[in-house]
Amino acid sequence: MTGASTLMNTENGQPETMPSKKKQPLFMRLLPLVVIAAGIAAFFAFDLDRFLSFDALKENRDFLQSWTAENTVLAAIIFMSVYCIMVTLSLPGPIWATLAGGFIFGTWVGGLYVVIGATLGATAIFLIARYALADFFREKAGKAITKMEDGFNENALSYMFVLRLVPLFPFWLVNLVPAFVGVKIRTYVIGTFFGIMPGSLVYASVGNGLDAVFAQGGTPDLGIILQPQVLGPILGLAALSMIPVIYKRFKRTKTSSENG
Repeated sequence: MTGASTLMNTENGQPETMPSKKKQPLFMRLLPLVVIAAGIAAFFAFDLDRFLSFDALKENRDFLQSWTAENTVLAAIIFMSVYCIMVTLSLPGPIWATLAGGFIFGTWVGGLYVVIGATLGATAIFLIARYALADFFREKAGKAITKMEDGFNENALSYMFVLRLVPLFPFWLVNLVPAFVGVKIRTYVIGTFFGIMPGSLVYASVGNGLDAVFAQGGTPDLGIILQPQVLGPILGLAALSMIPVIYKRFKRTKTSSENG
């Protein structure tokens, strides 16, 4: 790398070039990754994924509801902490945790807890990726990373909203890529918090209706977010998020044609 690194402009949330700081020792930069790897290994070694399933939620529903009723605040803290850890470690099963949140706390409160826990976890892995891997990634990617940054230069917040809203991009991937292209932490947090809210509320609402599903002996419809009446509004929000980008490009094109 050269003697500069890309950060974000504090006023408009866009990348800017700042003098690079002295690199931390390799061991210190890789330590968070070692901790994450150890956490993932422990998760599967102790077979903890068995708790992240429809059957596990069904078998423990009475306990979860009664214990939460007696320990409301503690239950909320534990739920958000567990969700945060799951996202930080990129573990499988957040969708079941989201259903559990809706089942235990209700659609709106459970959805909010999901959004908070997921945002905290996504922010943690974002910071870890930037600290441990950003310099290496930039050195290897070279000019390719510059092209990616140019895309975010247009309007980083709009792109973050689209990446979070559209259910085509893996959550873990969207957690990492912004760390490598200089997205400002504030932009990342705002884009994540509000961008994942619609989808989180959809699945929390499914979780809120699980009592009826249990009574009928059925299973929840996890493909609900792809149904037109649900996906349509979400894609509409994504399109609205792109308006600032489209406007800037239109204005720039118009200015260029007038000057030409």
